[in-house]
Amino acid sequence: MTHTVHGLVPILATPFGPDGSLDRAGLRRLVEFQLASGVDGVAVFGMASEGFALTTPERRTILADVAEVAGAAIPVVAGVNGTSTATALEQAREALSGGARALMVLPPFMVKPGPDQLVQFYGEVGAAAQAAGAEVMVQDAPGNTGVAMPPSLIVELSKLDGVTSVKVEAPPTVPKVGAVVDAIGEDDDFAVLGGQNAQFVLDEYARGSVGTMPACEFPDLLGPILATWNAGDRAGARAAFTGLLPLIVHGLQQGYAWAVHKEVLVRRGIIEHATVRLPAKPLDPGGRALLEDVLAGLELPRVKG
Repeated sequence: MTHTVHGLVPILATPFGPDGSLDRAGLRRLVEFQLASGVDGVAVFGMASEGFALTTPERRTILADVAEVAGAAIPVVAGVNGTSTATALEQAREALSGGARALMVLPPFMVKPGPDQLVQFYGEVGAAAQAAGAEVMVQDAPGNTGVAMPPSLIVELSKLDGVTSVKVEAPPTVPKVGAVVDAIGEDDDFAVLGGQNAQFVLDEYARGSVGTMPACEFPDLLGPILATWNAGDRAGARAAFTGLLPLIVHGLQQGYAWAVHKEVLVRRGIIEHATVRLPAKPLDPGGRALLEDVLAGLELPRVKG
């Protein structure tokens, strides 16, 4: 697959210090860990990044640091979550000027747009991205936005200039991935990827997905599983995936997902603190004990120290 966004593209957590300030050194280590794990790209400002809790100056700093560490090795995808066309375009232009090669764009969600408005919205953002030599990924996440995008609408969006992919996060993801892939047909210029922390990634691949965008604490474990699948050993991939699945599911807990991702990163020696920002919730002692039970069944080597 030669599409800019494909394969394993983790959504980076945003490390904070105990006082809630950006931990830029931890962020750089996190990107270096992704590179060492052989990922195909990284994304910032997604749901798993606590993008909803970042200021505009912080977004600018984060993107600059990530782009610098990633260099030309892999593409950097920047999330856009504006609540109108004007605010989305503002975020898009900031991200494109900061080095993002693709934009993962949520639909406006405070006021729910109709299908025609979504076509207009993505048309304008796609045109801005294309003018900057970048691409737009439609983020289909109705659980977070309340905005439904049926496969027929995604097909219409795929025809827009600059719109080159979709990340399907509408559960159940597998049949929708299949429906979109079937509806798009033989279009090598439009890619379908999955989300939901890669919970159903192998089934999504079986239905035609070409990538997944999970959280960032286990790319060194998921990458070899995807390589095994792509090499044709589906049974081997599924057997290995079974061992990783408890951690994947644990990281899908509403309200606590961000804390789970960061607690694992702390235990792996990649970041120093598991601080999250309101309204995300930290794990209490009982939650940490349960996470330890999940991690006890995995071999997660420490990356630092």
